[in-house]
Amino acid sequence: MRSLKIGDILVKMPIVQGGMGVGISLSGLSSAVANEGGIGVISSAGIGLLYMNNCKDYINSSIDGLKEEIHKAREKSKKSHGVIGVNIMVALTNFSDMVKTAIKEKADIIFSGAGLPLNLPSFLTEDSKTKLAPIVSSARALKVIVEKWKRNYNYIPDLVVVEGPKAGGHLGYKENQLADTDHYNLESILVDVLKQVRIYETEFNIKIPVIAGGGIYTGEDMANIMELGADGVQLGTRFVTTKECDASDEFKNEYLRSKKKDIVIIKSPVGMPGRAIKNKFLEDVNLGLHKPKQCPYNCIKTCQMEKSPYCIMVALFNAYKGRMSQGYAFSGTNAWRATKIETIKEIFDSLKEGYEEYVTKKNLSLVKE
Repeated sequence: MRSLKIGDILVKMPIVQGGMGVGISLSGLSSAVANEGGIGVISSAGIGLLYMNNCKDYINSSIDGLKEEIHKAREKSKKSHGVIGVNIMVALTNFSDMVKTAIKEKADIIFSGAGLPLNLPSFLTEDSKTKLAPIVSSARALKVIVEKWKRNYNYIPDLVVVEGPKAGGHLGYKENQLADTDHYNLESILVDVLKQVRIYETEFNIKIPVIAGGGIYTGEDMANIMELGADGVQLGTRFVTTKECDASDEFKNEYLRSKKKDIVIIKSPVGMPGRAIKNKFLEDVNLGLHKPKQCPYNCIKTCQMEKSPYCIMVALFNAYKGRMSQGYAFSGTNAWRATKIETIKEIFDSLKEGYEEYVTKKNLSLVKE
């Protein structure tokens, strides 16, 4: 399995751990992935809720929380010199605070989606070494970002993540697109993005690695998508049912108990469709039983309290803490495939073995032909 090079950063294993909030991917999970040679990613979404004991102000506790988690991840992955990134949603009202904090604390990479991060390069300072990676769901979205970045900041993405419609959490697709699997699938979207990236690589004489995510679960999945031209893969769901994942055991058990029919598309207060595991809380949401009486944190730009069926940050925080009757678990399409709690090392070993087995069989079949 080939390594991944992002400018001056060399990643031993071409695997990015997807950012999962609230509190699902913090320093525990991200450092474990980094120690195995992948890119570990801290989710900044709602991180202030985890640090409210230190500061009752959500905005400042979010800054303190992100600082603390980056420091913890760095300490835990110090011996391996692991690569640590931060996922920052454009939809967050404290987007700029989170970006500035990640850069100041020298996060290796900022991954940004749930909207177009059109002003992301504006936060870089002269001595910044943090790489910038937009998360896109189409070549069109990438084109808008690159042209804006180049024109306004003379900056080109260091890395691009393509998320397909099988991903978990908030999805950059309309509901009718999610049902149109002939036109909206990771493979075809990846090929379109790669064509656009090749144009930019030629025009600007640089290499822009492309990472593909959404529905990738095995080493064979990795080999298939990298065969199409992806430089690496992003996995989120596969890493939830691990000892190192920062979520509660109750959250992980939602994955272990789930069946294929339980993975559903929901309407999120963020204004985007999302994929999650159906439970009693979501059923009650459909009955209008969790409408918020107030907006406690003003955390999402696109959330309108009077129209919201529930407070998403509170629901996701409850799930992180294991209070599943008051929250739910986001997941990709493959959550139901988890049958046990594993270690990050076991998963990396399995991915590598599956990848190499697939490549070996493919090469043997080509020789026979």
